Amino acid sequence: MAKKTTKQATEIKTIDQMRADIIAAQTDMNEAKRGHKMGELTNPRVITATRKKIARLHTAIRAAQIAEQKEGK
Repeated sequence: MAKKTTKQATEIKTIDQMRADIIAAQTDMNEAKRGHKMGELTNPRVITATRKKIARLHTAIRAAQIAEQKEGK
């Protein structure tokens, strides 16, 4: 039976850094969508991967906010 491995975060980012990453990823996704419409994009899976990256960043931000709230109590 194959052993499953999980990804672990090697660096810890602040909420502001993650928000900056979201903005950069959204810009990249918009450029990829534009390129896809124009027929310039060679790999359309980039759009899906970028969308998932943005969702992961939103999840990480929310988890950090919840952790801060629990520390404050």
